[in-house]
Amino acid sequence: MTGITALGRKNTLVLTIRDTDEVAAALREALAQASPEERPGLERAAALVESTAAATEGLLRARWVRSRLAAVGFTGDVGSVAAVKALRQAEPTLSLLAAVQLQREAVAHPE
Repeated sequence: MTGITALGRKNTLVLTIRDTDEVAAALREALAQASPEERPGLERAAALVESTAAATEGLLRARWVRSRLAAVGFTGDVGSVAAVKALRQAEPTLSLLAAVQLQREAVAHPE
């Protein structure tokens, strides 16, 4: 889970919250007790959790930026001025500085 908080006019704190360890442990426990029919789905879920857990904080912020841009219907270049404007439209409390920093993360981590 990613939480982007305190991105107001005065600060640019970005907090990334990860609970993948708990999810991975729950999947391992479920796999240990799974029937043969359930195993393929649980194994796939465990692999997805592992790949998500390996994501860096920068990548998670970049994904968050893209999701916020998509939420306001932005489909242009993430590196553009229009992207910063759209990001601030999606998150009105973002300062210009915070929006630009987050945009840079998104540009640095193309999907």
